[in-house]
Amino acid sequence: MNEWSIQELARHAGVTSRTLRHYDAVGLVPPSRVGENGYRYYDAEALVRLQRVLLLRGLGLGLPAIASVLEGSELPVAALERHLELLTAEHDRLARQRASVRRTIDTLREGGQLVPTTMFDGFDHTRHEAEVTERWGATGDAWWTSLGPDGRQTFTEGLAALNADWQAAATAPDADPAGPAAQQLARRHLDWLASVPGAPGAPGAPEAEPQAFAAYARGLADLYATDPRFATNYGGPAGAAFVRDALMTRLGYDNPSVN
Repeated sequence: MNEWSIQELARHAGVTSRTLRHYDAVGLVPPSRVGENGYRYYDAEALVRLQRVLLLRGLGLGLPAIASVLEGSELPVAALERHLELLTAEHDRLARQRASVRRTIDTLREGGQLVPTTMFDGFDHTRHEAEVTERWGATGDAWWTSLGPDGRQTFTEGLAALNADWQAAATAPDADPAGPAAQQLARRHLDWLASVPGAPGAPGAPEAEPQAFAAYARGLADLYATDPRFATNYGGPAGAAFVRDALMTRLGYDNPSVN
């Protein structure tokens, strides 16, 4: 039986080992077996499951919605065929979009007249989103849209303020992820995570599960420190590591760097 270690799978899939451990913690992609040494190994079935998770993430679904999809009765091959249909449609849309932008560039260079009917071909992705919603449930965009302009601005400004406060705390002379200032920020950060719909086991939810929420928050904290896209929000790798360690301490993990 072919199987791959967590490091091999992470490399092939373009994700981190921490991401795979998080997917295991929330029940999305458990390893096919765990060796006596504690190493995780994945077989072909696990690879298919991970591919489906990554495809659904790319289509905008949150982890709770993905879990619901994976629990369905549809066979993997049929489900992947549905994924392929959507990916093909998205590929075609992006091809039209590139052609539209190319026409705009050529028109501007030649001093011609811009035509709206051709400028925006491929920019309407509502049909794609509608199909995703119909087949696999609402995406996070539905919640974001429901906030309205004022709500979105308030949310964005609040997040920007939180990130700025994290950067200031991480660069302070007495920076300590376990100190009072960092722990107050950690509490704010966890409250913010719990406020976003779809957070598994979030406090105040109808089916609040502290352990599930802690695993979810821990997985995100790991991503902050390992994914450069997240680290930029906190001033770079050092700031992101500070945020991770503070959150881990707040969540009750004795060793923030534990695997």
